[in-house]
Amino acid sequence: MFRSAYLDHDALTAQLRAWADAWPDLVRLSSIGTTPEGRDLWLLTLGRDPDRVRPSAWVDGNMHAAELAGSSVALGIAEDVIAVLRGENPRGLAPSELEVLREIRVFVLPRMSPDGAEAVLTTGRSVRSVPRDARPDALRPRWETADIDGDGLALSLRVRDPAGDFVEAPGFPGLMVPREPTDAGPFYKIWPEGRIVNDDGLSVPDPSYLSDNYPDLNRNFPFDWRGENEQAGAGPHPASEPESRAVVTFVEAHPELMAWLNLHTYGGVHIRPCGDRPDTRMDPSDLALFREIGAWAEELTGYPMVSGYEEFTYEPDKPLRGDMSEYAYRLRGCVTWVTEIWDLFAQLGLPRPKRFVDRYTSFGREELVRFATWDRDVNASRVFRPWRPFDHPQLGPVEIGGVDPRVGGNNPPPEELPGHVARLSALWLKTMALLPRVRLAVEVVPDGVRVEVSNLGYLPTNVLASAVGLPHNVPLWLLLEADGCTLGSPPRIEIGHLEGWGRGRGEGGGTSYQARSRGSGNRRVVPIAVRGPGQLRVTVGSCRVGWSTEVVDLA
Repeated sequence: MFRSAYLDHDALTAQLRAWADAWPDLVRLSSIGTTPEGRDLWLLTLGRDPDRVRPSAWVDGNMHAAELAGSSVALGIAEDVIAVLRGENPRGLAPSELEVLREIRVFVLPRMSPDGAEAVLTTGRSVRSVPRDARPDALRPRWETADIDGDGLALSLRVRDPAGDFVEAPGFPGLMVPREPTDAGPFYKIWPEGRIVNDDGLSVPDPSYLSDNYPDLNRNFPFDWRGENEQAGAGPHPASEPESRAVVTFVEAHPELMAWLNLHTYGGVHIRPCGDRPDTRMDPSDLALFREIGAWAEELTGYPMVSGYEEFTYEPDKPLRGDMSEYAYRLRGCVTWVTEIWDLFAQLGLPRPKRFVDRYTSFGREELVRFATWDRDVNASRVFRPWRPFDHPQLGPVEIGGVDPRVGGNNPPPEELPGHVARLSALWLKTMALLPRVRLAVEVVPDGVRVEVSNLGYLPTNVLASAVGLPHNVPLWLLLEADGCTLGSPPRIEIGHLEGWGRGRGEGGGTSYQARSRGSGNRRVVPIAVRGPGQLRVTVGSCRVGWSTEVVDLA
């Protein structure tokens, strides 16, 4: 169902349970927390032997309530991973990529804000992340979104006002566009459908996207968090919300996470690190990796990959604070990016500006007319709703209608979901196949054994060069246990991190006509002195890559 409709919490739960029941050896369903309204934060663990630590990846969606397609794509990735684990090849991957995917483990949180998504699905009300507001300034006048006319939707109010900043588009009755100096009117104010809390009867408060639904989960994560005075939607402290706290608690207990996909809508773009500095201040090998993935991303999905700082800051030199992807990159050392599903701009034939974020901020009258025309001709008029008169208990005569952005605005029409799911899943499967693959080989030689530890993966065991210093990104260790025989070497030997074979794109190595490989940094050979007969147990690994063990008999 998730490929043809946006699922409510019960339907999403049923889908997850169906997979867990059908393939219990491949799929585990658990809850990492409960929302204030009592809904589980469902997490899928995909892979054989789910408790065994090994390189792992994370996918989450729908942390912003109205961005429902994130859940759909997360579910599609989960279904494809299950298919790969069952021996299938749903996205035409190379055998070498399938081999990696069958070794790793994948965690999928399809809906990070189930309370918010349920409110959006059932009422259409505007919710950024969560449908609650526990701010202490309870006496402030504010808008509270509600379905006041009983039609099942919370849309917008419009009121005629000579100082109104909106006007109907010429030749398109009912379509509200920003007023220009030459317009003749009538003019309108537009506010959310709902009521004013703490109304004084004298003034109307400014509506905000966080008027009655605070905070924004994507400003509540504990990297570079700033308070509300600096970052709207931050919440009272990092991970103050049960949803973000559940994610942080789980993730910090899993240092083996190496890749992280954060699914949003809309825009048709992949937003990569860094979010707080230009590329000239980014680690060059990290940047080379993201250039490589960005090339695949554009080829497979049609979406460009852009710098969060250089192309996605709404105000120059003012990065967003406390967002999830920067937490994943800077504190957890993950290859990570945000995908904004659904390229509405391409549907309307709009060119890409120099800075991608300007696509959102420059959406003016011409673009609105194109949008309304597309909605009428292609989208069955799901977005733009007619205006109807209503007697508002506080404002008097108003009209109710306007924009319902759920299908066609914030999310693709359901009939287009299968293509989005397939393309984005193909990219993420390809990315997960880059994870490191540590191998242990032990050979008995005169006077002991020869241990070889190698990494056959694209990525190094530290994953990102910028992440080497993170406390959980520990080097590999060799552990030796003798039974009957006598060790002539220390029982613990630091192996260090091992390079991967990948270079990214534009990193510098191998770009000339006279190509050169790097040395043997992907391999470490350790001779171990052992005397006498017995058994030697050899273990190598770390909390990040997991552990491998071989036992050898010594005559």
